[in-house]
Formats: sequence, C-alpha cells, structure tokens
Amino acid sequence: MIKSQLVQRIAAKTSDLSQRDIEKIVNIILARIVDALAGGDRVELRGFGQFSVRFRKARTGRNPKTGEPVTVEGRAFPRFKPGKEWESA
Repeated sequence: MIKSQLVQRIAAKTSDLSQRDIEKIVNIILARIVDALAGGDRVELRGFGQFSVRFRKARTGRNPKTGEPVTVEGRAFPRFKPGKEWESA
C-alpha cells in the first residue's frame, strides 16, 4: 500500500473529513515520526509497533571488483519492530 491508497481508505471510512484534510494529517504524522527519529528518539505506536534508530560502526570492507580494502563509514538507520498483535497475523 502506498500513501495515497492509505489516504483513500481512511477517507472511505470517514465522512467528516475531506481527502485533502486526511492527506495533510497523514503527512503531519509521518513528518513527526521522521523528526523524532532524526533526533534520536524512539516512536512507539501501541498496538502497531516501535520505530527506533540503530547505529552501525565504521568498518573495513572490500571492494568486490578489485578486492581492495575500503573504509565503510558508520551510519544510522531506522528500524521497525512490530507489536505483539502482529504475531497472530
């Protein structure tokens, strides 16, 4: 499912808000999740799951073409851990 499909499905279930308003709300929610993760915070949505940031250390890798050692910088990446409700799904 892509974001526009999510907006359409929410709009089909509610008559109080326009599709444009729902799209704004979805964009705001997603932006706040991204902002929190960028700040190093964890986001927990009860009944859904947790978003967090993990860090990989810098390491020495190899260029697959030449076999030469290459320095791979450390970096942060987002992680999602599904909630317990997903175990039965």
